[in-house]
Amino acid sequence: MPREAIETAIAAAHSAPSGANRQPWHFVAISDPSIKSEVRTAAESVERDFYEGGRATEEWLEALAPIGTDWRKPYLEDAPWIVVAFKEIHGVTSGGEKLTNYYVNESVGIACGLFIAALHQMGLATLTHTPQPMRFLNEILDRPQNERPFILFPVGYPASDCTVPDILKKPLQDVISWR
Repeated sequence: MPREAIETAIAAAHSAPSGANRQPWHFVAISDPSIKSEVRTAAESVERDFYEGGRATEEWLEALAPIGTDWRKPYLEDAPWIVVAFKEIHGVTSGGEKLTNYYVNESVGIACGLFIAALHQMGLATLTHTPQPMRFLNEILDRPQNERPFILFPVGYPASDCTVPDILKKPLQDVISWR
């Protein structure tokens, strides 16, 4: 999978509007197998604690059951790329002073939506992966303390034998109100 595809999708994300145009995002694109392995190991540790360590409620586990997820995340190594979107809690001026960012979650969420849309337009597949806590990504990817991992995206072409859960979406009329 070409690096240019990832760059194009990140360029689309970077075009997102943001509070006061602060652009409070940073994307880290990973293709190095050893780094992907390190991310997988750390993510699976966090996920194992969620699924088997009592962090997930029975209700939450029941909601996840039809999707078929568990703590194992082999796709973090199988995918040719992992892209991690970080949100910048605050900026830092050239003099080292804090710079307020506005509407950080909204801004980064819009950027991530554009990233996903761009990938899909190129025929690529991804899913959102958000193990909590995700601060291990700051350490592995050498990101500063004013950034927090927002979403981890494995990216690639869908495997010919992939299994896609048969998940029903709400009817469109249930998510639209006309006035």
